[in-house]
Amino acid sequence: MREGVEHGGNKSGVPTVNGSIVFEERFLGKPLVFCGTVGTLPPTVNGKPSYEKKAQPGDFIVMIGGRVGKDGIHGATFSSEELHEGSPATAVQIGDPITQRKMYDFLMRARDMGLYNAITDNGAGGLSSSVGEMSKDSGGAELYLDRVPLKYDGLVPWEILTSEAQERMTLAVPSTKYATFLSLAREMGVESSELGNFTDSGFFRVHYDGRTVAYIDMPFLHEGTPIMKLKAVWKQPVVERTEPAMPPEGHGALLKRMLGRLNICSKEYVVRQYDHEVKGGSAVKPLCGVHHDGPSDAGVMRPNLARPEGVALSHGICPRYSDIDTYWMMADAIDEAVRGAVAVGADPDRLAGVDNFCWCDPVQSAQNPDGDYKLAQLVRATKSLAHFCRAFMVPCISGKDSMKNDYTGGGTKISIPPTVLFTVMGYVPDVAQVVTTDFKQPGELVYLLGVTRAELGASELADELGFTSPDVPQVEALSARRRYKTLHAAIRRGLITACHDCSDGGLAVTLAEMAIGGRLGASLDLAAAPGTTSLSDLEVLYAESQSRLVVTVAPKDQAAFEECFAGQQMGLLGTVTQEPVLAMRRKEKQLCAEDVEGLAQAFKATLNW
Repeated sequence: MREGVEHGGNKSGVPTVNGSIVFEERFLGKPLVFCGTVGTLPPTVNGKPSYEKKAQPGDFIVMIGGRVGKDGIHGATFSSEELHEGSPATAVQIGDPITQRKMYDFLMRARDMGLYNAITDNGAGGLSSSVGEMSKDSGGAELYLDRVPLKYDGLVPWEILTSEAQERMTLAVPSTKYATFLSLAREMGVESSELGNFTDSGFFRVHYDGRTVAYIDMPFLHEGTPIMKLKAVWKQPVVERTEPAMPPEGHGALLKRMLGRLNICSKEYVVRQYDHEVKGGSAVKPLCGVHHDGPSDAGVMRPNLARPEGVALSHGICPRYSDIDTYWMMADAIDEAVRGAVAVGADPDRLAGVDNFCWCDPVQSAQNPDGDYKLAQLVRATKSLAHFCRAFMVPCISGKDSMKNDYTGGGTKISIPPTVLFTVMGYVPDVAQVVTTDFKQPGELVYLLGVTRAELGASELADELGFTSPDVPQVEALSARRRYKTLHAAIRRGLITACHDCSDGGLAVTLAEMAIGGRLGASLDLAAAPGTTSLSDLEVLYAESQSRLVVTVAPKDQAAFEECFAGQQMGLLGTVTQEPVLAMRRKEKQLCAEDVEGLAQAFKATLNW
């Protein structure tokens, strides 16, 4: 997986600016990999809105890019069924990023010259899907499989039709422009093949060697799939409440243990193998701080170097909360993605989201006796998606779902925890005003924005200390959105010098990461954190309550900052110190005083080989 991102991204010239790695034993059943890219469109191309595309009757069906081979067969069916001992090892196609990059460069020129009416990729289902989908606009298609360029001989018609590859695209090219299109493709070294025509016949007809091998009417092709009727049964899981035992070595040693946990520790070993500088537009990189080893909340790209605007990319993923309630798992993932984008400077009024669902089998059967419960988990997650996207005013502009993420073998069945990766893209008005997570200057004031609650259910601390709690973190969206809007206004006014969201590991981990990034210390009284009066020390330090951020403010801007947040939940915890020691207390009670370099070593030791 790591090499795949490196080769696919780096060799395609795509900067890798944001990501995470989540560890959970049940992913042994079916490891999940999420990859996403963002591109920009000019508002208009040749006087027409750039997003409009429609295949017209008479347009040529043209395939460009890589050739078809057996390595792309069964990709969609493989990803749509339970893994088992007989699952094919050849189901994942062999990528070719160099071919893909050449194809991309060609398409940009062909687009600007107006040489095609529509385009789509050859992902799931290959030509069957790309031509089938595009033919809905025109009303039909005539496709000739013996014109398809192959990697080698021996493919039968259904294999040619359904084989997948990421470096291939299908286009609708007007017949009057095909000569120019083909000439440009040859000039740029991109293989281009005319495979037939889009029609208005009402049928998707496929030919091979003079024979008709498929003949499907359009209504059946697009609307003939039987709709499954399934039953969902929700039962709130009973999670026993057990009390955490404070380790005898104290809070300082516990903080180092937490920083070394797989889901918290530094991923620098991986990040350094990706190129986040290609094209020269990354304003906030995956790592930040004086030694470039502190974690960033989001990446920020400057797509047009002649303009000050940027695009923030962030994400939220917290599958462990699904064991208690997928409704709050989904809400927490959305909130994490939103606050990560806002933390670096994105405008909360100009965000867009992508929801990527990976679920265990939700269909009840003898082999899957709890399918109705898994379906209920899916229903609760989708309801939450609708509720919180509306509350945060974040439209879902894309997404995907995968519903068979289970493995059966050796008499054992493993189902992944219900997982959603929620990605947010946000508009940054000026990349010169972006904010990073590292402490900047001694004497700056450290504030916590938001309320800490007794929410240790399915937390990193619960897993570390081996206790259980039903108190999964919940999201109060109205106050959170107000906080994010106010924070953005404060960033625009230059009042914020550092900002870091509280997520995995809670407040203590957040403060430690900020200190590591800046290699500066802090003297902090956590009694000032809103909502903590009745909480235990462990809850104050490690509760994973959502919608919280830690910010630093220069003393000269204190009055203006506090005026911005008047009437909202906010606490002044203390100051950044020159001495590199993170000292945390609750009034007179000292919790820990840890050397920052020692914290950095604990943070980096687990995976930085």
